[in-house]
Amino acid sequence: MRNWILPENISDVLPREARQIEAMRRGILDLFGRYGYELVMPPLVEYVESLFVNDDPALDLKTFKLVDELTGRQMGLRADITPQVARIDAHILNRQGVTRLCYTGSVVNTRPDGILSTREPRQIGAELYGCADIAADVEVIELMFESLALAGLGQVRLDIGHIGLFHALADAAGLNGEARDEVFLALQQKDLPTLRSATARLDPGIAQGLTALPTLYGNVDVIARARASLPALPAVVAALDALAQLADALAARGIAIRFDLAEVRSSDYHTGLVFAAYAPGFANAVARGGRYDSVGEKFGRSRPATGFSLDLREMTRLPFPAAKPAILAPAGEAPGLLAAIRALRAAGETVVVDLGVDPAEAGCDRRLVGGQGDWRVEALA
Repeated sequence: MRNWILPENISDVLPREARQIEAMRRGILDLFGRYGYELVMPPLVEYVESLFVNDDPALDLKTFKLVDELTGRQMGLRADITPQVARIDAHILNRQGVTRLCYTGSVVNTRPDGILSTREPRQIGAELYGCADIAADVEVIELMFESLALAGLGQVRLDIGHIGLFHALADAAGLNGEARDEVFLALQQKDLPTLRSATARLDPGIAQGLTALPTLYGNVDVIARARASLPALPAVVAALDALAQLADALAARGIAIRFDLAEVRSSDYHTGLVFAAYAPGFANAVARGGRYDSVGEKFGRSRPATGFSLDLREMTRLPFPAAKPAILAPAGEAPGLLAAIRALRAAGETVVVDLGVDPAEAGCDRRLVGGQGDWRVEALA
């Protein structure tokens, strides 16, 4: 039996990659703190009722389930941390003003999100509760760009959509159940033939609007094209106004964006703006986010909310960084030797005690030598 074989899309994180992931994690959490985001640590496992917001079949499908031996109730391994943070904001902190929270931790998925994706992402993210203004979305997107820059990703492309456009058109058409799901899936996949077939019997103006969404892609002139192509429903007008306001605010911060009004790849809890960041050399989006104003309703307190998350493992790149060169020290209990080792470590050096290590495997390029209180560091021969 091959006991060392891991499940599909599950893998160990080895030292060099782990070093890169941990450096990014620490740096990004420090960045979140400078913006005023407070760290929370939800549990890896909860009762399934707490892990889903409203009826979210996509998230339900991604969640591993098990039985609690203490209560007999069904539990789940979290596949997304946002519902947990929403529970903390709504039910535990219960603050009245704006609340900024951040998190980091593993999630586990029954299936990978994309090509070459792991089923155990190391998720990190930030969420802002209690502000419905576009300024909250601007802050979250700015923080996402800062996070990606800190991770060493340049030339990031940001695609922005608004899931409210689909919902406004689908509501106006009276689409429900399987018919609504069919149109939504075709829109996600930008499958125009299927989209035309699925909307053929709808009101011509609504059908034209739905089939126009996949063609509304590009720079800021997309908004003007959308106003001409989509029916002037109140929710459609409000969504396009929000996109225009967002474009102006991000331009003032030097953040270039593209609009993709068929960008609806999100969890079912998203209600408005949705965005995804892409970078050269990465098959999948390196970060995703959006607005989810009703996310806390299930927990008794619906508040405006916006945020983003990214997978630290998705952002690791070859070559992984090498560790700082270490110093090889002899084993022993001589007071002078112990004092010398402590002093070197206090100064930020890595000191490896020689218990039979290979200096090259241990990353040592120097050696601690001497005796009788006279210890010094010299290059390894």
